[in-house]
Amino acid sequence: MLPVGWSLLVPLKALPGAKTRLRGALAGVGHERLVVALALSTVRAAQRAEGVAEVVVVTGDERLRRELTPLGVRFADDAGSLNGSLVAAAEARAGRPVAALTGDVPALRPVELAEALALAEVRSFVPDLPGDGTVLLAAPAGATLRPLFGPDSAAAHARSGANRLDGLWPTLRRDVDTPADLADAVDLGWIPDLS
Repeated sequence: MLPVGWSLLVPLKALPGAKTRLRGALAGVGHERLVVALALSTVRAAQRAEGVAEVVVVTGDERLRRELTPLGVRFADDAGSLNGSLVAAAEARAGRPVAALTGDVPALRPVELAEALALAEVRSFVPDLPGDGTVLLAAPAGATLRPLFGPDSAAAHARSGANRLDGLWPTLRRDVDTPADLADAVDLGWIPDLS
């Protein structure tokens, strides 16, 4: 049995349609290889964060499952939509603290994630650096996750009553959607493993 701690859900879109704005961002690097590298770095950092008892990758993509299996993660199926998949994975962990972390924060320092989770005494979210998206949604034991990821998810989570956490967490809040974001992640210390 796992020690009491956070079950961290990391949803990953199927590779063919993932991170389309990053196509061609790194010369000579296949797009799917780059997306896998983002996911691997994010998951490895999340596993090292204090308070995280398990990392559950939510995906239906077989290549992602093969790439991430050696890390010892658990898997949950893609239920057809991002929020629906997260709800199903969270419900399977009823009674435990559950959080959802986007799979594209490759420069993540485990201490930043640990600090944010420690502050999530009620249902809480961490916005991305621009402030309109959400990188982390956390529901402590007894609370319901109620994910509302999508356009302007930070505002949606705030309207739903989630507590906004605005800590100084540059690596947690730096999700990667564009080539400029990718450059920022490298500046924050991410060294892509593209082997």
